[in-house]
Amino acid sequence: MNPVYIEDSLSLLRAMIRIPSLSREEGNVATMIKESLIAWGYKPYREANNVWIFSANWNEDLPTILLDSHVDTVRPGKSWIRDPFGAEVVDGKLFGLGSNDAGASVVSLLCAFRHLEQKLQPYNLIFCASAEEEVSGLNGIASVLEQFGKIDLAVVGEPTRMQMAVAEKGLIILDCEAKGKPGHAARNEGENAIYKAMADIKILTELSLPNESLILGPVKITVTQIEAGTQHNVVPDSCKFVVDVRTNECYSNQEVYQMIDQAIESEVKPRSFRLNSSGISLEHPFVQRGISLGLTTYGSPTTSDQAVIPCTSVKIGPGDSARSHTADEFIYLDEIEKGVEIYVKLLDQLEI
Repeated sequence: MNPVYIEDSLSLLRAMIRIPSLSREEGNVATMIKESLIAWGYKPYREANNVWIFSANWNEDLPTILLDSHVDTVRPGKSWIRDPFGAEVVDGKLFGLGSNDAGASVVSLLCAFRHLEQKLQPYNLIFCASAEEEVSGLNGIASVLEQFGKIDLAVVGEPTRMQMAVAEKGLIILDCEAKGKPGHAARNEGENAIYKAMADIKILTELSLPNESLILGPVKITVTQIEAGTQHNVVPDSCKFVVDVRTNECYSNQEVYQMIDQAIESEVKPRSFRLNSSGISLEHPFVQRGISLGLTTYGSPTTSDQAVIPCTSVKIGPGDSARSHTADEFIYLDEIEKGVEIYVKLLDQLEI
């Protein structure tokens, strides 16, 4: 392992933290990453706020592996004590917004890329620092995939404690509306949309789709928002509620939507079908090598760039998801070095 590459990675992460890069506002950090790649001798490409490089000695006859992680962050909460953009190092911890989710993965994957391309590999390699992951935006990784050609394996960097998330739940957000008739609350008139919504919500809390994934478990349906009424003495003629649906690989997002639409009377409108469940076979050479290294496998309930990358993929990265989106977010510096080491062991001379 080249110690210079490790030090470059740590310096890059500190520089990333010091540049605010909220979702859809990643322009400055994308510019800095592109300039760093040029300084290291690469020819980077950029579209919107996504930056990527290709390995040298590209061979069209070889499979291609994509290393991807995101540079955007959520907004810092009011409970932060430390400066979210301070990149302060204390007792081996680097504090800062995006340090854990997912700056550590960005710099670790890039460091692994630099190590791996020092010798010929049985595959082509792409590294991409992508945008808009936290908001599942249209200008993130999905917007540049066609420029990469066929991808045979995607390694998506997210804080997983360097364990392998071999499956990931998809996501559908449903905007629902129960409709009634207005009336005066003091008289027996009108048709209360809240009561109709309550009946549908009860159905949803009891709705169990028959196909359960061995890794991801059942489809999970959760009502997360509700809105109704204009004033206390008017029977509401509309009650709107939002449903968060986490899908498994047993169903397409469209199939789950249709089942829910048929189960309740309320009008159901999906915001999108694009965030699909994803995963990789336990027999895949990448997973088998990880198992031989002592890594564990699990199914992830949260979404990532995997949801919009339509190929075999696995999610793995340094850090802990429990620290994501929290006040005083941090990454241990040695997690980055260990992460690079594991990435290289997983990918060096891998036949896929």
